[in-house]
Amino acid sequence: MSKATAISIKNEFLKVNILENRTPESSNEQMQDAFIKLSEFNNSDLYLTHYSGFSEWERHPAGDELVQVVEGETHLVLLDNGLETKQKLMPGELLVVPQGVWHRFESPKGLKVLTITPPPTEHSITMPK
Repeated sequence: MSKATAISIKNEFLKVNILENRTPESSNEQMQDAFIKLSEFNNSDLYLTHYSGFSEWERHPAGDELVQVVEGETHLVLLDNGLETKQKLMPGELLVVPQGVWHRFESPKGLKVLTITPPPTEHSITMPK
């Protein structure tokens, strides 16, 4: 989608299929229909995602990530100096994940989320050290 064009988040979510019971081991092939890239924004990409379950650990060494819950709820787990901190996010709430901070999502009831994500993204299926 090009810049300077209005985007209907509601309509774009109609193009996304829910991934039920996501796990840290879910493959890129399993997840591909649950994500859609809407646009580029500065040095980041704007995504919508719809799933239930638990994500792998990830971090973004090139910048902060903005996470906004559109529907559902999640616990966004941040790893800071080896300690996990859980932030509960409800619809309409957002959180900025600082550059380089490992984080993961716990969303067993389902989640529709909008993110502004700076590439690259590093992933780990186990808790990073």
